[in-house]
Amino acid sequence: MQALIRKANKQDLAGLREFLSRANLGTDGLNDETVDYFLVLENEDGALRGSLGMEAFAENGLLRSLVVSPGQADKEIFLLFDQMVQLAKDRGMKSLFLATNKNAAMPFFELMGFQRIGRGELPVEFYGSEHIRHVLNVDNSLFLKFSL
Repeated sequence: MQALIRKANKQDLAGLREFLSRANLGTDGLNDETVDYFLVLENEDGALRGSLGMEAFAENGLLRSLVVSPGQADKEIFLLFDQMVQLAKDRGMKSLFLATNKNAAMPFFELMGFQRIGRGELPVEFYGSEHIRHVLNVDNSLFLKFSL
């Protein structure tokens, strides 16, 4: 089965919100202006099978909304990240950050080139993000950085 990764657009908003909600992820901040910072993974029939989004802050991006349907190949997840790195570079960003509370995901993120950082190393502009404020209230949150 051939998968397609593409940049999301305004026509994808409703389906993307539904997809993220089914995965118990928030959709705050996903709107007409920010949807072009999201990637979607579709199967050959056009069905949504994955997503990865980014909140943009000048030279830094905060990754969010990584969801893949069961049965997606690891290579497709790698391709989502690779395409997001390219999108961030195209937008003039210098670093990507992510937050997780899943220790089991750490080897994957490290394989992708992310390095663990402390909370104090987050860019100051991130503290205006509702997503980051929520994550900071989770005791076991881990933060990672990828330099572009």
